[in-house]
Amino acid sequence: MAAPPTSVLLPTLRWTSALETVAAQLEPGDELLVICDTRDDPIADRADRLPDRTRLVVAGEPETCSGKANAIAAGMDAARHDRLVWTDDDFRRPSDWLARLHAAYEREGPVSEIPFFVGRDPLARLLEPMYALAGTLGVYWTDNAWGGAVLFERDDLEIDEARFVAKLRRTISDDGLLAEYLDVTALRQARRVAVGGRVRETLERHVRFVRIVRHHGPQNPTEMGLVTVLLTLGCVLFPIPALVLSTLLAGGTYAFFGVRRWTFLLAYPVLLVQTPLFAYVLTRRTFVWSGRRYRWRTKFDVDIVDHRDH
Repeated sequence: MAAPPTSVLLPTLRWTSALETVAAQLEPGDELLVICDTRDDPIADRADRLPDRTRLVVAGEPETCSGKANAIAAGMDAARHDRLVWTDDDFRRPSDWLARLHAAYEREGPVSEIPFFVGRDPLARLLEPMYALAGTLGVYWTDNAWGGAVLFERDDLEIDEARFVAKLRRTISDDGLLAEYLDVTALRQARRVAVGGRVRETLERHVRFVRIVRHHGPQNPTEMGLVTVLLTLGCVLFPIPALVLSTLLAGGTYAFFGVRRWTFLLAYPVLLVQTPLFAYVLTRRTFVWSGRRYRWRTKFDVDIVDHRDH
């Protein structure tokens, strides 16, 4: 059975291979919405050269939310179809990627793939086992949505769509919010996403990651801090068992998702640095994401301290 017409939402500021790969998978009734911030973004200069069934959506500068959440909100408003795909421009996908998501939806209902974050700088590589356990296994185990590859229909949302879009325009994490109002089945399909590049960038990302867990996760900061300290203390007091168990757990996670990288061997050092990293996060009041500096006090209280320089 053919899938219904679908709107694919792809926030991006520049032309990437992801744009061409997704566009090539569209069926005649589908559309790809390429969403940028302003007409000054590089992708806007090539709007007249977009592939068939692809159109540009200019979201405008965010005021009380992240640029990503603002782009998704604009895409939700502009999309013509009831079946929606949210995706990102920073990972490779096979030529039947969209067809696989449709097939999975017919079996499971709303579905999401999961990310496997690959570090591009020393700190990001060190943190890979943590990313694998929290960002890959954690998302899979809890059936959470990942905004990089999630398919659902408007009626699947457990909230009025207009209210959902309004909430998007007041927060930072698009998929963190989506997970609160959409039950998905996380597929055992991990997409490699390169992160970092500079240590400073990785630190900023770590601050944002902890904030997302704080505002959308089940733990409060005190519980998070206590667990972090206990894990580090256990590694110091019982180094050999901690080394063996953490390495086996990380290696098993890599193998479960079909990832072959030596970085699983860094699981023990990662546990040792979690307490100082968490202490660093507690000292920060702002963080940078895609060129903008944000202050994220509560789930729906966001200030943009510095806007991106176009």
